[in-house]
Amino acid sequence: MTMGKTSVNAIFIAAMVITIVGADVLFFRHHTGPRLAANIGIALRYLAFYWRFIKNS
Repeated sequence: MTMGKTSVNAIFIAAMVITIVGADVLFFRHHTGPRLAANIGIALRYLAFYWRFIKNS
């Protein structure tokens, strides 16, 4: 794994964490069920984006 690929992965993971935490704080602070569903949905979208665009580059 090259240094460029490692930095892209780190940035990608940081963006996913920021998105999940931001959605939790802004929209789902006191709603446990929808919060879990939204977190899983966000993670699955990031996973699909990773497989489509980043994994093969």
